[in-house]
Amino acid sequence: MLLIGLFFGTGIGVVVAAGNDLSLTGHDHSDPTHHGGTDHAAMHVETVEAPDGLGLSVEATPDPVGGYNLHLDAPNFTFAPGSASGPHVPGEGHAHVYMDGVKLGRFYGPWIHVPSDGEVSVTLNANDHRAYTRGGKPLAAALRLD
Repeated sequence: MLLIGLFFGTGIGVVVAAGNDLSLTGHDHSDPTHHGGTDHAAMHVETVEAPDGLGLSVEATPDPVGGYNLHLDAPNFTFAPGSASGPHVPGEGHAHVYMDGVKLGRFYGPWIHVPSDGEVSVTLNANDHRAYTRGGKPLAAALRLD
């Protein structure tokens, strides 16, 4: 019965998707209308020069329950969750946090918990996801947790 249900359930799902012009191929990152008219693929490659005074440092404190609490000190930077994926506003955006080279996600505030030891790196990114740079170098901070 389980196999029959899976077979017919899958078939019905395919018919419904086809009837609604849906596909399982994902979305086209080169589509300029994706993300409010910004080329999604380019957003993760292009950069934007950081305004004067914008900086970044990170400190870690061991959490008594496990992992570490990171504090991002970002002078002259405003975390702007309501403007995510919106137009660039100098000095606004979010942080991208990486653990051992793997992106943990976007963060919209100065405090972050990471669950384990490892190499942590943080970048500041504009609302439109471009990385802030200074003199062509990423505005980033890194530290080893162990």
